[in-house]
Amino acid sequence: MMTSNRRYLLLLSLILLAAVWIGREFFSSSRTSANEITSEKSIHSKEVPGEPNDWFFAQRAFPHGEINLKKFRQAQLDASAMKLQKSAGNRAAWALAGPVNVGGRISDLAVHPASLDTIYAGAASGGVFKSVDGGQNWRPIFDEAFSLSIGDVTLDPTNPDIVYVGTGEVNAGGGSQTYPGNGLYRSRDGGENWAHLGLGKTENIARVVIDPDNPQRIFVAAMGSLFKDNPERGIFRSIDGGNSWERSLFLTDSTGAIDLVMNPDSPDTVYAAMWERVRRPHRRSYGGLSSGIYRSTDGGDNWEQLINGIPTGSMGRISLAISASNPEILYALFVNTSGSLSGAYKSIDHGNSWERTGDESLFADSVPYWWWFGNVRVDPNNPEIAFVLGLNVWRTTNGGSNWFYSSGNMHVDHHGLEVHPHNSNVVVAGNDGGIYISNNGGGSYRKSTNLPITQFYTAEIDFQEPHRLYGGTQDNGTNRTLTGNIDDWHEIYGGDGMHVLVDPTDNRFIYVEYQRGNLFRSINGGASFSWALNGVNGNDRNNWNSPLAMNPLDPRILYFGTHRVYRSSNRAASWKPISPDLSNGHAGGNLTFGTITTIAASPADTSVLYAGTDDGNVWVRLASNGEWQNISGGFPERWITRVAPDPIAPMTAYVTISGYRWAEPLPHIFRTTNAGGSWEAIAGNLPEVPLNDVIVDPQDTATLYVASDVGVFVTANLGANWEYLGEGLPNVPVNDIVLHNPTRTLVAATFGRSMHKISLDPLTGIPGPTAAQPRHFQLAQNYPNPFNGETVIEFSLENAAPVSIEIYNSIGQKIKTVVESEFASGRHQVKWDGTDAAGNPVTSGNFIYRLKSGGHVQAKRMILSK
Repeated sequence: MMTSNRRYLLLLSLILLAAVWIGREFFSSSRTSANEITSEKSIHSKEVPGEPNDWFFAQRAFPHGEINLKKFRQAQLDASAMKLQKSAGNRAAWALAGPVNVGGRISDLAVHPASLDTIYAGAASGGVFKSVDGGQNWRPIFDEAFSLSIGDVTLDPTNPDIVYVGTGEVNAGGGSQTYPGNGLYRSRDGGENWAHLGLGKTENIARVVIDPDNPQRIFVAAMGSLFKDNPERGIFRSIDGGNSWERSLFLTDSTGAIDLVMNPDSPDTVYAAMWERVRRPHRRSYGGLSSGIYRSTDGGDNWEQLINGIPTGSMGRISLAISASNPEILYALFVNTSGSLSGAYKSIDHGNSWERTGDESLFADSVPYWWWFGNVRVDPNNPEIAFVLGLNVWRTTNGGSNWFYSSGNMHVDHHGLEVHPHNSNVVVAGNDGGIYISNNGGGSYRKSTNLPITQFYTAEIDFQEPHRLYGGTQDNGTNRTLTGNIDDWHEIYGGDGMHVLVDPTDNRFIYVEYQRGNLFRSINGGASFSWALNGVNGNDRNNWNSPLAMNPLDPRILYFGTHRVYRSSNRAASWKPISPDLSNGHAGGNLTFGTITTIAASPADTSVLYAGTDDGNVWVRLASNGEWQNISGGFPERWITRVAPDPIAPMTAYVTISGYRWAEPLPHIFRTTNAGGSWEAIAGNLPEVPLNDVIVDPQDTATLYVASDVGVFVTANLGANWEYLGEGLPNVPVNDIVLHNPTRTLVAATFGRSMHKISLDPLTGIPGPTAAQPRHFQLAQNYPNPFNGETVIEFSLENAAPVSIEIYNSIGQKIKTVVESEFASGRHQVKWDGTDAAGNPVTSGNFIYRLKSGGHVQAKRMILSK
């Protein structure tokens, strides 16, 4: 007869399996309730529910299928130089806007063996943090490194103040995965100072192991590139403390080392888990014949594959754990090439033979993407206690005979776990929701906060109440703060949060998305949400981060993008298509393209609508009933990240792109003044790196702000010169920026270090629209316009003030200062004769004339036609 405990466990397993089937994004204590998962919503899910997506990689690798890391590293160097070259007025600091209580993906953990209070945490794309009070508070200790993508954190067993960090996350995702690492680092003083130890070409380091008898001998398990074949993978060994390296174990250029353990009593015995994996735009393989467990008994000189009792042939990810208290005992976790779990295995004779553990039915087939986690850990004080890390955590207390659900109320997707060697009751777990700590051996957990590592896709500011910030996050839903504090953010919708918009005239209306274009609306300030895709064809192609935009003059009107543009005139209650397929069609393969990525209506004329796609197309519609025109001619073939119309000139717009240069020049921002009839590159001195967003300052349209993979930059002259904006922004990609003009606050959504904000007043000197201005401070349109020969520029002042009027060409280069003098109150006129500062006639084209007076700026455009 089945015991009540077994019945409970079986019922629990069925519930968990059902939750996974519905979708991982809704399975955690903070996820949206199940009654919001509707049949209408599900038709827009195009892939395995909850499976990590290659969104970050796809846009930067298009169209070559590969990221040019050499160019990225150079861009990092260029950005670092620009940080030091900022003008004196550009020294304001970015402030953390939060959250610190939501968390983000933790890739690895390390605990100080002699202190229950000292914990190190590696964030997937946010660097390394340290706590000295048991996880109550954290501080970043790795921010000066060139890579904040972390694969492993290891403490020297002979001196735990010596910390090793292997950069580059090894988990084979995902929309949330950023750039690979640049090698191995070491600190000799608990993380205060760091030295780079090489291995930069390994890209992603899974594990670092130090010989407890000879700390000069270091082993590194390297996965290599996750998206291409490269020989810099396998097991590397140093016998001189990291000064030099040799490759100890290499199988193939597509087989990396995913795990590594050492016998602490006999350090010449080392075990390596090798994983063959291939991920391409049109091919995805999570296993192969070279995957397996290898053992060396002579310190890495020679290796043998272990095959007795464990799966052989084509296998996927493998994880290893060795008992510190009884090194004869090892545990291994095997994943099939399909991504499902093959089984948990145990050896009691140093790996010579293995047996499958029992009672795996609770977790064996729960998810089809164990390559995303798939780890095993063993209690250092008790070889009978082990943990399996997957979507959830499972624990055995009898050497694997039985496994029990041990996740408590933790977030899902577990990548790291440490049982404290000083006290086995203390267990520290790391997952996609941050860090959780148990004081009863894994029976229950509490969340550790004060950790700003949330990965944001998007940001939004409530225009009416600008202290309210919103953002869509990786695996942590759509979050907001109602107070502006950094520690009271809360989730208002689940999934991987994408675009979120708040009606600027009535903040009861809020729109949120989760991945692949699943859109919802609230009419009660976020208290509840309803499905908002009525009229959108469920067979349309949707981008991972499907674009959603609002009419800048009428917030009742919204635009939504699949592979075509939809329009709603009733706040997303219903939609109608207003465009054909604007992409090049479905490309097939694993990294599919053929979707719209950005939509924007001109604030100067909302009948003018722009759109961009992931396969390099830019479109414009010049009238509400007009035809769409492809205006991509002359553009590089790259993923379009943003189209931003000029606030006062409907024919002027800016386009930013992703991707990298290979053999051709590749500026990442372009400007048109004739609705795409022609384009000018205005990248100037910007680092050659993907740009993710651009904002035209409505107070001075010659001032632009761009979000990039190496920070935020600003230009005051339409791109002729750029500066790194402000100080203190962590070295992580910035996916989105948003400006609240009345308060002159710019908010940056970083991908790994939460949100940051900065006041633009001290940086730009441009006052907001609420600042006091002379009552009749006005710059009129020049006349004649267009002109040939000479034109008149008229302006008026309420009070006497200094005035300067400058002329800029269409790419932001200053042509001439027409006047710079004190003027009395009243109306004034100055003339420009179409010559530059040297008196030479300029060629025909579009020009900007900009008036500055008393700290105020106005600008307009004119056309010289000869």
